[in-house]
Amino acid sequence: MKSTRLLTSRSSFRNLENADQMATELEIFRQFLKGKQLKVTPEREAILRLVFGTHEHFDAEELLLDARGTGQRVSKATIYRTLDLLVESGLLTKHIFNGRHSRYEHIYGHKNHEHMFCVSCHRIFEFTVPDLDRIQDEIAVRFNFRPLERSLQISGYCSRCTPVE
Repeated sequence: MKSTRLLTSRSSFRNLENADQMATELEIFRQFLKGKQLKVTPEREAILRLVFGTHEHFDAEELLLDARGTGQRVSKATIYRTLDLLVESGLLTKHIFNGRHSRYEHIYGHKNHEHMFCVSCHRIFEFTVPDLDRIQDEIAVRFNFRPLERSLQISGYCSRCTPVE
């Protein structure tokens, strides 16, 4: 089931109070691009603004529809390349649900959280486990391991899609 809704129609966009945060994210991305000797283009900045304008998980196609819906002229290839750069910069993360559904979310300034994915309707539910950070740290110390990232994903059926037994 592919969503065709625009991100702008289902997003909770940042208000003016969060302008400083957006400036920080933009500056981090600009510095990242500069460090890689890549150009800071209006298209890349527009994509960053769209990405950080939503607090939802999204895929590249939804982002492309949103960009076009707001009058941005960006190609699908530019969307994919910019998403890859945002992931590499540490501002965004890419989740692959059920082995094939790629979804993105911005992570800069957010606490760790985990995901449940409904294999029927493709809804994503976020949850936190209060002790998981502590457990991760204990395990890392025990094995003399430096974690870079973690992912806990539970796939199954949500309450609306649970098959009748």
